[in-house]
Amino acid sequence: MSAGRIQLEALGIALGDGASAFTAVRDVNAVIEPGEFVCILGPSGCGKSTLLAALAGHVAPNAGRATLDGKLIEGPHPERGMVFQQHTLLPWRKTLDNVAFGLKMRGVKKRERHLRARALLDRVGLGAFAERYPAQLSGGMQQRAEIARAILNEPRVLLMDEPFGALDAQTRASMQALLLDVWSERRPTVVFVTHDIDEALFLADRVLVMSHSPGTVLEELRVPFARPRERELVTEAGFVALKRRCLALLRYPLASPMAASNDAPARIDISHSVLS
Repeated sequence: MSAGRIQLEALGIALGDGASAFTAVRDVNAVIEPGEFVCILGPSGCGKSTLLAALAGHVAPNAGRATLDGKLIEGPHPERGMVFQQHTLLPWRKTLDNVAFGLKMRGVKKRERHLRARALLDRVGLGAFAERYPAQLSGGMQQRAEIARAILNEPRVLLMDEPFGALDAQTRASMQALLLDVWSERRPTVVFVTHDIDEALFLADRVLVMSHSPGTVLEELRVPFARPRERELVTEAGFVALKRRCLALLRYPLASPMAASNDAPARIDISHSVLS
């Protein structure tokens, strides 16, 4: 299946009812092109997960709209796969059957879905663990299985909500590299939520930096580094300059006065450090 094009137009999302209602996301405008890897970066509580839930079809906006290839997103659909921070593997099913579960729901015969699931489990380093249950896997293994399950369904859009947030640093780096490898082969459109600046800049083609609540997009940063990317990238001058820009944006408390304010974060010219 071809990757999808996402468009957000003046998107606003309110949560809660009555006196407890509040605006979580406001006036978000963005276009994510087919096959692009975009990270949504923002502080805790800024609405980035709520925005992702709207793309998944789990939350309905109260203003504006979100579309996939021009069609309004009105509910969940298999063409939009979702990966959460904590795995959602079924504890009573073995890893193989968990990964193949989406294919089963689509009516794919057992032999074919198992063949395809085993091939992808081999690809993510879990071939030897196909017959184990989720409780018998480490946290990193569970997330690999979760990602494999989402990818096996061949979604046009892969939505990822801080999927590596609970992992240790070494496992997290390994999972980031694995994700980039699999994405480069299959090229779905990826929208990846994180509050980790290094992770966003290492993974993404573009980063959408969100403000504090109510969340809106402060700035879109294009990440100019060539692929494939090596871990040493995080120490290079251009990477550090972009990281400084992200830090300045994340420290800024409000989005609306930013353009006019004298103390708004200054833009950083990274052209020399990227090219040198």
